[in-house]
Amino acid sequence: MPQTVAYIFGQAMTDVPADLFIPPDALQVVLHSFEGPLDLLLYLIRKQNIDVLDIPMVRITEQYLAYIAQMDTEQFDLAAEYLLMAAVLIEIKSRLLLPKPPEQPEEEADPRAELVRRLLAYEQMKLAAHDLDALPRAGRDFAWVYLPLELAAPVQLPAVQVADLTKAWLNILARAKHHQSHAVVQETISVREQMSHILRRLQAGQCRFSELFAVERGTAYVVVSFIALLELVKEGLVNVVQEAYFAEIHVQAASEVTEKEKP
Repeated sequence: MPQTVAYIFGQAMTDVPADLFIPPDALQVVLHSFEGPLDLLLYLIRKQNIDVLDIPMVRITEQYLAYIAQMDTEQFDLAAEYLLMAAVLIEIKSRLLLPKPPEQPEEEADPRAELVRRLLAYEQMKLAAHDLDALPRAGRDFAWVYLPLELAAPVQLPAVQVADLTKAWLNILARAKHHQSHAVVQETISVREQMSHILRRLQAGQCRFSELFAVERGTAYVVVSFIALLELVKEGLVNVVQEAYFAEIHVQAASEVTEKEKP
C-alpha cells in the first residue's frame, strides 16, 4: 500500500509531483513563542536539564546564537533585545576564559552570578504568572449572575427577660435606700391605687422604668409601686419593652401598642 505524504483539500497524496516548487522561505522558525531573551535562555537550560547555578557558557552561547541566527532579517527590531543578550553571553564566556586576577574578591569571581540571579527571578515570576492564569477568571471561565432581591426584615425588639427586670428593680431599690427617713409615719399604701396611678401616668405615653418610682418616698412606696406594675403586666394592661440588649427598660400601656399595630 503506497504511503501518504500529504493531504491537499482532504485528498491523500502518495507521491510528490515532479513540478512541485517549494519557496526558499516556505519554512520559517519564528521566536514569537518566547517572551524575551531570558525566556529563550531559560528554555535552553531547562530543556537540557542544566543546573542554573552552573551554566556551561560555551555550549549555551553557541545554542543561543544558533537560535537567533534563524530569525528573519526583516524582523531586526524584534531581534534587537535577543542580540543584546547574545552580547552579554559572549562577554561572560570571554571573562571565564581569561585568567582571574589574584586580588579579585571571591563573590565577584564568577561572572555568571548576575545572569543566574536574573534567570531565577524571571523563572519565579513566570511560575507565579502561570499559577495566577490557572485561577478561574470572570468572563473567561465563568460569568457573574445577578439576581435582584428586595429583602425587608421587620424590626423585632428584644424581649425583656426576668433577669433584666430584676436588675432594673434592684437598681431602683438601691436608690430608695439612700432616701430613708427616720421619722415614723404610719401610711397606708394601696396596690390598686398605685396601679391606677401608673395607668394615668402612661396615658401621656411610654416612660422609662425608673420614672415610675419616686425613690424619695421610701422603700415601702417603691415596693408597692413595683408590685402594682407586676399586676398590670399580669393583667395585660401594661407592656414592658427594651429597644436593644442592655438598654434601658421602658413601660407603655397595652392600648398604645395596639394602636401602633393597626394598619
